Amino acid sequence: MFKFKWLVIAALFLIAVQPCFADDRAQLVGAWKLVSWEREIQKSGNRIPFFGKNPTGSLVFTPEGRVTEIVTAEGRTAPTTEQERAALLNSMVALAGTYRVEGDRCIRKFDVAWHPARIGIETVGTFRLEGNRLHVIGDWTPSTVAGKSGTMGRTIATWERVK
Repeated sequence: MFKFKWLVIAALFLIAVQPCFADDRAQLVGAWKLVSWEREIQKSGNRIPFFGKNPTGSLVFTPEGRVTEIVTAEGRTAPTTEQERAALLNSMVALAGTYRVEGDRCIRKFDVAWHPARIGIETVGTFRLEGNRLHVIGDWTPSTVAGKSGTMGRTIATWERVK
């Protein structure tokens, strides 16, 4: 009887706690359109518009804990050669995986990525919501974008909820 009592208490606890995790995620659930995307360089503190001043992007969080993100540089054009087609990879980021929310931090783990170095690792970003705007500051990480590889920096992005 004693074990059964503790089993019931544990089950009730898990039922009560589950909505808390869902509520944390609920604030991010939905589709977001990129407003701005910069990279702050750790060594200098300089912020650069990583993919130009007007990159495009989409970010989607599902209630089930899945996330998909794609960001592309401004000025991309349809390629006419194999070299141009290959160069397009250096002007984009595309990721998909799972996410969880812990307070003001969103932890993402990608199982699909444009760059293999991003698969299987956790990335952490601090977020803040202001109305229909989502502000995200990533943790310091080395860049995996060609020409900037290894440079320590963090992403600073603003997204707007799509209605």
